[in-house]
Amino acid sequence: MKYTYTCKKVSLSDSIKEYAEKKISKLGKYLRDDNATAHVLFSVEKDHLCTVEVTIRDGGTLLRAQTQAPDGDMRGAVDAAVGYIERQILKNKTRLSKRLRSEGFPAAPADEFEVAEEKEFPIVRTKRFSVKPMSAEEAILQMNLLDHSFFVFRSSEDDSLSIVYKRKSGGYGLIVTDEEE
Repeated sequence: MKYTYTCKKVSLSDSIKEYAEKKISKLGKYLRDDNATAHVLFSVEKDHLCTVEVTIRDGGTLLRAQTQAPDGDMRGAVDAAVGYIERQILKNKTRLSKRLRSEGFPAAPADEFEVAEEKEFPIVRTKRFSVKPMSAEEAILQMNLLDHSFFVFRSSEDDSLSIVYKRKSGGYGLIVTDEEE
């Protein structure tokens, strides 16, 4: 697995990065591809709250976790992120076994945590609406007026289908889709 690290508002020793690499490499037993990539983002927010975001790409599968730990405990945040990803893999193992390495799944889950496998994804409501061309700023305004956490719109700049959303850490995000050729 290939690792990349990003540090925001914090400088880390190599021992923390090695610790993260050692913990994340344990997820390799579930991954299909030896060329999988792991991106680890370390940051420190106000009040010394450490945030670790782990994103693993394995072919077409994307695994992501963002965890926080108080008082500069980066190792604890790394442990929590890896644990979260492992629980998500085990929870969805029947669906993921087709996309990930099937022999990487244990016969029975460990006693460390409960894993309740979801059998299906029930869709309880369907909404239809027209997607109007507008700017990202107009879409954010509309999202706030509706008190939603995201809003789908067609960009008036390039006519692409786009989504604006509220980020947990504050601010807004924009997702722009590309047309497949």
